[in-house]
Amino acid sequence: MMRRMQDDAFERLYAENAQALFGFLSYRTGDRVLAEDLLADTFERALRAKRRFDPRRASEKTWLYTIALNCLRDHGRRRAAEGRALERVGSKSDSESIDPVQSLSDRDMISRSLAVLSDEEREAIALRFGADLTLPEIAKLTGESLTTVEGRVYRALRKLRESMA
Repeated sequence: MMRRMQDDAFERLYAENAQALFGFLSYRTGDRVLAEDLLADTFERALRAKRRFDPRRASEKTWLYTIALNCLRDHGRRRAAEGRALERVGSKSDSESIDPVQSLSDRDMISRSLAVLSDEEREAIALRFGADLTLPEIAKLTGESLTTVEGRVYRALRKLRESMA
């Protein structure tokens, strides 16, 4: 019975806030598809964190919008790190003379190549080359062992080389 009451409370939270929250996310991103993804991420995080919600600290709405803002920030950080990694890889191959058509083609190839990586591998590559972190720094940041991070970066680089060959 207690589980059903929690489900009912979550359904109420969604019904009361989803439309306005989607409007907010659409406005902030300018992209309805991305806003839908962020809305889903927000409610997924809220569902996982519902036991930690404290009504004495904030209203449900404030709590939910805080989660949404964190999702937005996380998305922005991921995109920025991926963009820096793309620029870095692109700038090394175009260092002598920059042909805009070739540069665009190279970036497109790199973007397609990154798509073959798992989320964890993309994140590792973005942290290593986009954020310019060392492998020990990445291990500390992600809470993974150094050997796990090393292996992930090595596999990701191998997959990228194979995909671009």
